[in-house]
Amino acid sequence: MLAYLALGDSYTIGEGVPAEGRWPMRLAAALRMQGVALADPAILATTGWTTDELSAAMDAAEFAPPYDLVSLLIGVNNQYRGRSADDYRGEFRRLLERAIALAGDRPGRTLVLSIPDWGVTPFARDSGRDTARIAAELDAFNAIAGEESRRAGAAFVDIAPISREFPSLLAGDGLHPSAAQYALWAEAALPVARRLLA
Repeated sequence: MLAYLALGDSYTIGEGVPAEGRWPMRLAAALRMQGVALADPAILATTGWTTDELSAAMDAAEFAPPYDLVSLLIGVNNQYRGRSADDYRGEFRRLLERAIALAGDRPGRTLVLSIPDWGVTPFARDSGRDTARIAAELDAFNAIAGEESRRAGAAFVDIAPISREFPSLLAGDGLHPSAAQYALWAEAALPVARRLLA
């Protein structure tokens, strides 16, 4: 079986949904349905992690590279905590370099997903924060992730439009995506991942 490592935060660990509802699990299952012998992912992700916190966790983790596929989705908590886009760029770039190294120095086996727009959720509306500003800041972070992915030769899948199109597909906390929304993310990532693993 091909090995898959998923790196991220609450969106990768699937806060509020069963393990099988997480988008990396759904992606692996969908690839197997198409004849790609990909194991369920090893996941290094925790709700609330920023880029530097994921990096610190990677320092302490025991990996088994090379992985045949490595995915990375990180940054929402940088934006939530008011950190700058410039800081995000540098930290994201270093994380992406580490992800590529874990994929056996193969950028073409590395998959980046954009950050969803949490500003469309009831949690955001109830928080009193400026939802238009949230959207604009996340667009800036996602532009950086896309640029850095292209520069490095990694694949980039933009799922932010899905989060905006289906704002009601949420877990019980009114913030994190539901398994149904994660299924849409996996569907969007599927053709890209299949090409990477061809």
